[in-house]
Amino acid sequence: MIEPLFPGFRTVRTDVDKDVTIHAILGGGGPPLLLLHGHPQTHAIWHKVAPALSERFTVVACDLRGYGDSSKPQGAGDHANYSKRVMADDMLAVMRKLGFDRFSVMAHDRGARVAHRLAADHPGAVERLVLLDIAPTLAMYEQTGEAFARAYWHWFFLIQPAPLPERLIEADAAAYVRDVMGRRSAGLAPFDPRALAEYTRCLALPGAAHGICEDYRASASIDLEHDRADRESARPLEMPLLALWGEQGVVHRCFEPLKEWRKLASRVEGEPLPCGHYIAEEAPEALLARALPFLAGT
Repeated sequence: MIEPLFPGFRTVRTDVDKDVTIHAILGGGGPPLLLLHGHPQTHAIWHKVAPALSERFTVVACDLRGYGDSSKPQGAGDHANYSKRVMADDMLAVMRKLGFDRFSVMAHDRGARVAHRLAADHPGAVERLVLLDIAPTLAMYEQTGEAFARAYWHWFFLIQPAPLPERLIEADAAAYVRDVMGRRSAGLAPFDPRALAEYTRCLALPGAAHGICEDYRASASIDLEHDRADRESARPLEMPLLALWGEQGVVHRCFEPLKEWRKLASRVEGEPLPCGHYIAEEAPEALLARALPFLAGT
């Protein structure tokens, strides 16, 4: 049995649709704060920062649909049920059922794309927004070059038609986790073995490989339609937005995150942190030092 990564937290399971249940943990006290993870991970990414966050906030850390112990429905033909719009609605339903109509969000990687859509579609619900190691999805696809394509090969592998990528991932889920995460700038050294074991366990669950592929297939199709509609509407996000990214990572090398987020939001600040992609696990102290004052509005 894996030693709990979140002592003092309790498990919450929320039915958000007739065939989708979202798994989350809940702990702490104070204003509500939603935490969303990236690929190929789960809510376990937050274990190094959750204790400090829970001293000042009521922390809700969710597994996205398709990931972790949340439901993994079969993808629709147009991938709409894995669109960031639907995944954002999942999170809004979780928070409302917990009694939180307005809350802040801190999110990494895939979760940050969900958080962006949540803020765009439901601006009244999001008080403050912290996005970790992403530029906007549409900007990243439109500006894709050779360096990015080589580094983020999985963006183009996972969107291939089913069942090819699913079959290859399912053949050795543990190897996929090690290779995808371990080939980043910091290798596997920053990761607690208990967290790695969770990522591996969850990716090996039935439907997990399909769920993560559908997430990426949606990002390369229906999500881009939604993002283009936002751009045409020219309605910027109005809540305070903090963008942080790893100075040793691909986003830093290939894009200009602040420039791109300032095209979409009116109150943007941020900078790179001394780490690679997995900020909450590589540089938890630096993340807390920058995010806590921002989330507290100080």
